[in-house]
Amino acid sequence: MNKLPQSYYEKQDVVFLARDLIGKTIVSIIDGNRTSGIITETEAYRGYDDKACHAHLGRFTDRTKIMYETGGVAYVYLCYGIHHLFNIITNTQDNADAILIRAVEPIDGIDIMKQRRGKEKLDKTLTSGPGNFSKAFALDKSHYGADLTGDTVWIEESNKSIDPEEIIISKRIGIDYADEDKDLPWRFYLNTSKFVSKR
Repeated sequence: MNKLPQSYYEKQDVVFLARDLIGKTIVSIIDGNRTSGIITETEAYRGYDDKACHAHLGRFTDRTKIMYETGGVAYVYLCYGIHHLFNIITNTQDNADAILIRAVEPIDGIDIMKQRRGKEKLDKTLTSGPGNFSKAFALDKSHYGADLTGDTVWIEESNKSIDPEEIIISKRIGIDYADEDKDLPWRFYLNTSKFVSKR
């Protein structure tokens, strides 16, 4: 197991980290069930000047307070009252940078994932899209603030090296409210994987 250390999450460039996470392996162990997958799609959100970020303009609420912690913890919130979205907090204290995990390519525990998602067969929708990923990995609001160097959910270096040309850069999805920031090229996905929410 080559778990990413705390220092990894404290790096200051959230856009670099969002791209760097592509190809790494995310693992959850929930109720004794291990699920893992290769991270294939991410989005960066920068605290201090990004209108798409929940902490924009220093918004500090019960929901966003974890974003102001030192990087290496999970920020999980409910979207549209249905989907739990799993984010990784990065940078140092009070910077409120976050990376949304939008899709993974399943490795371990595929039958468990299918059961959690109520699916008969494995297809790309199992873990593509941030809500689908969270449900397949059993990540919900109870994991708000989870330590990413702990034993419940973490990220590891992958054995597989990614060719930089396989990573596509695009604008983020579903943030039309963010004015000009909606066009920032802060979404990254692995073009060689079918497990991507949207090309």
